[in-house]
Amino acid sequence: MLELKNPKIAVPVVLVAGLLWSFGAPVVRYMNDPHLFTWQYIFGRGVTIFILLNLYLYFEEGVNFYKNYFKIGLSGIIGGSGLGIAMITFIYSITNTSAAVTLLCLAAMPFFTGLLAFLFLREKISLNVWISILIASVGLGIMAVDSNEQNSLIGFIFGITSSIGFSIFSVTLRWKEQTPKFTTVAFAGFFCVIFSSIVILANEQVFFSTSYNSALFSLHGILVCLGLILYSIGSRAIPAAELTLLSLTEVIGGIFWVWIPILGINEVPSVNTIIGGFFLFISIVYYSLIMRWNKRYIALN
Repeated sequence: MLELKNPKIAVPVVLVAGLLWSFGAPVVRYMNDPHLFTWQYIFGRGVTIFILLNLYLYFEEGVNFYKNYFKIGLSGIIGGSGLGIAMITFIYSITNTSAAVTLLCLAAMPFFTGLLAFLFLREKISLNVWISILIASVGLGIMAVDSNEQNSLIGFIFGITSSIGFSIFSVTLRWKEQTPKFTTVAFAGFFCVIFSSIVILANEQVFFSTSYNSALFSLHGILVCLGLILYSIGSRAIPAAELTLLSLTEVIGGIFWVWIPILGINEVPSVNTIIGGFFLFISIVYYSLIMRWNKRYIALN
């Protein structure tokens, strides 16, 4: 695998990965009646992720790439299932509330990861990290207060659930570092395919929406896969704290794309969402600054 060791090159590569992921929000907004084709979206995106990642692994490792599936173990199954749940709840969140609320909930992932690692892996949390978590909680609380309508509150809850699902995936990587990461993500795509297929068959629905919607389902899956590949290439040369800040590219970019009038969506965040997002942004910056001397490197490969 191509591996960048120069941070000056790795940083823009990871930024581009976050930028690719940020286009997920406008892709969903461009769909026709996404709330009516939720499970078709989950099925289409899951198929795309599973196929593309397996193709990538085939070209990277050869015909024996399938042996990685025998190595994922319990950590890979739990992590893949957590990531699959995160993918499922993402679409339910963004179709029931603003893209800003969904993305800001995902931005809280480092803090949920820290809490889960504290509970299950006995990793210590310093006072400064607890302060960051407290600031982030205030921001999330402000956004929750703004979600006074039933649908909006449901969207917020699903956004938090999605963030926790991603955190479960991250914690399992810390639990068993030897777990093949890309194979685990591919398993998450397979999890989405199986789960959505059961729901679609149980409700006697069709597996595909219109050709327009189906193309957008696949486009989102492609964006996810390309972002993961670029992230894995650049992340080995960047300390964990810096990666936390760089991950904001997805959040800020996604909010900007659905707001900018030229793209035709023009979704303006509410005042409470902006205030809550500001608290969340401050907490992440503070977290990254206090972790600046942590030279632990993390990567997805």
